[in-house]
Amino acid sequence: MPLNQQIEMAVKRLKDNDVIGLPTETVYGLAGVITSEQALKKIFSIKQRPFFDPLIVHVASIEQAKTCTTEWSVLAQALAEKFWPGPLTLVLPKTNLISDLITAGLPTVGLRWPRHQVAEAIIRSVGQPLAAPSANKFGRTSPTRAEHVRTEFADQVFVVDGDPSEVGIESTILSIEQNQSQSFKLTLLRKGIVTPSEIDQLLETKTLDYQWNLQPLAGMAPGQMKHHYMPEIPLIVIKSDAKDETTIRAEVNQKLLQLPDEIESVRIRKPKGPIQKTTSLILSNDSALAARQLYSSLRTASQTEAQAIFCWIGPEMKGEAWESVLDRLYKAASLIIE
Repeated sequence: MPLNQQIEMAVKRLKDNDVIGLPTETVYGLAGVITSEQALKKIFSIKQRPFFDPLIVHVASIEQAKTCTTEWSVLAQALAEKFWPGPLTLVLPKTNLISDLITAGLPTVGLRWPRHQVAEAIIRSVGQPLAAPSANKFGRTSPTRAEHVRTEFADQVFVVDGDPSEVGIESTILSIEQNQSQSFKLTLLRKGIVTPSEIDQLLETKTLDYQWNLQPLAGMAPGQMKHHYMPEIPLIVIKSDAKDETTIRAEVNQKLLQLPDEIESVRIRKPKGPIQKTTSLILSNDSALAARQLYSSLRTASQTEAQAIFCWIGPEMKGEAWESVLDRLYKAASLIIE
């Protein structure tokens, strides 16, 4: 089906209170109109997502974002002008337009303008913002291709075909709190491609009083749980290069037996018996390319005959640019071997 017809079909389904698979530059989203309780409930239902995990609202302009928040500050404006459209989500006080179902009862909402022509076209055609978490089952590997979404949900969701996601991991989530003295508190709720250094670099050029909060509260944004993004077979992340694979495998087999079946509503991947056959997850030495490859590579590795995926953390995976990739790897892992 030609892309323009896919967009028309997607818009029709959204207006009919249904959900769709939506391409964005970060990952594919499972999108529904924010004012449709039916669509919002379907998102939670087919994702098997607990209601305590809030959804991000996607907009197609700064003006549309302003309708969703009671507090669009000069700092939010500066960040939006620099990083939107793009992989930065701003958490701000919500208006009555945003239901408690979207925010898990919180008084704030995450807002993002995706940098993707198809996503923008669909949001503009619908005429309303879309709630859109990643288009995968709760706690599992996020999709970066249309076929990933179809594999995940079969015929439950109409998926708009887009190119593979350019960024490849979820957006940076930044909470902005403003007090009466016109100073701001910034909290990094989820690491992403937009880094705190880049945010500092921008804000240092503005006459704004702000400080970083280094102790974020859990539950304020998606992706904050200890285990997330998990592939279909266990991912073992190995930080040490001093141990040989035989020693590591013995340690892994022992420790896997001690794992609980579930943590924070996420089912932990465990093999049925001792691991004998493994495959390796090998990522680019470039952090941006590694982010783009990560989820697709995890899905490909899960489709082999291996019982587990081993990923060694190399010495080059250091510094701020790698933090978002490592965050996803650690949360996707069943075990981390020091």
